[in-house]
Amino acid sequence: MDWAVSDELLGTFVPILVYWIYSGIYILLGSFENYRLHSRIDEDVKNLVSKGTVVKGVLLQQAIQAAVAIILFTVVNLVKLLLGVGTAKSDLDIFEKALLFRSQSFIRSDRTSEFENKEVAGDSGSAKDLRPSPFMLARQFLIAMLVIDTWQYFMHRYMHHNKFLYRHIHSLHHRLVVPYAFGALYNHPVEGLLGDTIGGALSFLLSGMSPRTSIFLFSFATIKTVDDHCGLWLPGNLFHLFFRNNTAYHDVHHQLYGSKYNFSQPFFVMWDRILGTYMPYSLEKRVGGGFEVRPTNDYKAD
Repeated sequence: MDWAVSDELLGTFVPILVYWIYSGIYILLGSFENYRLHSRIDEDVKNLVSKGTVVKGVLLQQAIQAAVAIILFTVVNLVKLLLGVGTAKSDLDIFEKALLFRSQSFIRSDRTSEFENKEVAGDSGSAKDLRPSPFMLARQFLIAMLVIDTWQYFMHRYMHHNKFLYRHIHSLHHRLVVPYAFGALYNHPVEGLLGDTIGGALSFLLSGMSPRTSIFLFSFATIKTVDDHCGLWLPGNLFHLFFRNNTAYHDVHHQLYGSKYNFSQPFFVMWDRILGTYMPYSLEKRVGGGFEVRPTNDYKAD
């Protein structure tokens, strides 16, 4: 009996599972006071929402994202079917069919018909042509990351500059003055839909990636978003080494002095640099242990 789970379902639910697993790791590491950007006392006193409420809010957003993802994958596969180009799994089907024919050819007699050999060769060739190359995968990943960043920047910045949207929608996320890992997706449901969900859908469609590739993209984006909110500056963290947009960078934005800066998320800082919303900062040792993010004098205060 075939119990295989479709790539569409994996692309929908694996990132959710990754979110809670990766957040759980940071919960266990939260006792490392010497690496925290804020003390535990600040986390308890400054935040304006309980952790129970945060968990409920994140679960609601993830339920909405899952529903939209299932609808998106269904529509995309239906359109492909109507256009006669097959579903997103057609390349895998052809590849498996080719392997089946090839294995059968080894146990047949040498008098296998020329027609069958041509069919095997044709299917194998199709599978090879349809399987994306490493270059294509890298290109799709980069395009998707740029799409996500672009959508997030302008949507995020508009949420701050429109007083109605900030007061009634985006301010919910900023109740976490001291960010922590599993609060990364704590947003108003409307913001979650307009920002994360639609941005993710656009990155999937515009990059041209398959549902299987999207599993890795959305899981990576989830890990990066959680890491940006973890509140820990751990030695050897690869995200801190390879991305200027990291835990400290986003922590600036969650503070009152930086609320109109560092809108970019979750990957690059290019839009902040280009449009003048980049706030430089320094990371200094905090009295009592840990680190403290401080703005430098290289920005113009409002």
